[in-house]
Amino acid sequence: MLSLMSDVLIACLLPAMLLYLGVRLSLFDKEIFYSIWTDFLSLFRHSGKHNSSIYNAPFSAQTSLAAYSRYRSLSLEELSRMRASYISIGRTHKRIGYEIGYPRKLDRLAEIIEVNSKITDQVAALMKRRHSKEVSTTASTSRLGLGSPPNETSVDSRSLPRIREALKHFVRDWSNAGVSERSVIFEPILAALSVQSVSSRSEKRVLVPGSGLGRLAYEISQLGFDVTACELSGYMNGAFHFLLDPGTTRTVYQHEVHPYAHWWSHSRTATDLFRSVRFPDIVPRLAEDGQVGLHLKEGDFLTLDVPKSSDGYDFIVTLFFIDTSVNIISTLEKIHALLKPGGTWVNLGPLLWCSGAQARLELTLEEVFKVMDAVGFSLAGGRDGSDDDEPDCMKRCSIPCEYTRDEKAMMRWIYEAEFWVARKV
Repeated sequence: MLSLMSDVLIACLLPAMLLYLGVRLSLFDKEIFYSIWTDFLSLFRHSGKHNSSIYNAPFSAQTSLAAYSRYRSLSLEELSRMRASYISIGRTHKRIGYEIGYPRKLDRLAEIIEVNSKITDQVAALMKRRHSKEVSTTASTSRLGLGSPPNETSVDSRSLPRIREALKHFVRDWSNAGVSERSVIFEPILAALSVQSVSSRSEKRVLVPGSGLGRLAYEISQLGFDVTACELSGYMNGAFHFLLDPGTTRTVYQHEVHPYAHWWSHSRTATDLFRSVRFPDIVPRLAEDGQVGLHLKEGDFLTLDVPKSSDGYDFIVTLFFIDTSVNIISTLEKIHALLKPGGTWVNLGPLLWCSGAQARLELTLEEVFKVMDAVGFSLAGGRDGSDDDEPDCMKRCSIPCEYTRDEKAMMRWIYEAEFWVARKV
């Protein structure tokens, strides 16, 4: 047994030593070393065919659960720092701040944290119930050295933006306040899908990776398609289940959230900053297994099993998704592999690549089209939209749009998103 362990240890350490000597002796540069070293480490990482949420991944169900559980305490800690900053200014300036109502503004934020925490606490409680079995599995695997579930104290303020983004998605996806933003980006996609005859839609399978809180997938299912939403983020999945579960959401406009209260830049008035939004405008529900409707797969789109050719998806719809890829080529290859022969990919979104060199490839739009050609896609209507054999709703175009906007803020971020329809060839 000891001999076997020694052999395994040598087999692991020898490549690492050779790589190290290669860098020290300048046999290859550090960028090549980094690439090889990353691939080497990947051999020891968890296989994608298993549920990666048992690890302390930043978007795992366990990490998200811990973050939702701490939304209130983390937000109050942040508020305490804001109070301390105000107190630190000079007496004369504090008096002016008092006269314009700044302390009352801080007190109002404290009240809003309590309102929002009613939502986050319910999300956390539901996630605990849903993932109790998974948490138990994690506890047993941690004894094997594979990691342990994060507890609440291991989550810090870096988790707050992810929770607040989910709260904004309640507004974007499931409130009347989000209608105008949704319609701009949903309508081109729904129009392209609506070319399919109504009578055949129930037989057509649609996959929506990066589905977020699921409104687009829901709207596609309302056209009569059999739709699978796929989402990696535990923050989004926890919030979506909060809407789907009859125990937490029963009626329209049941819930209230203050989505903009935590970012004080670009606000015209405190009333605008602290306003609330009620949701949902529609109460969504998942279809039963085997029934046509809306279904949900939680996990990484890239780990989905590739079906037999005849069992692939008829459509894959991506919205603000492909630029989240660590490796865009892998993403396009996966989309291609999951589609049936002749299947259709509908895309709308920008190319805002992950920052900090997280994206291994940061391509221009022209380069994306070249990769699509290499992978095996054909753009409907051609790159310039000159093919008259395709209806206009299938042709490539640019669409100015926004994402989780605050319509009353002093700032607007406009994307010139690209829309296209491509077929697997």
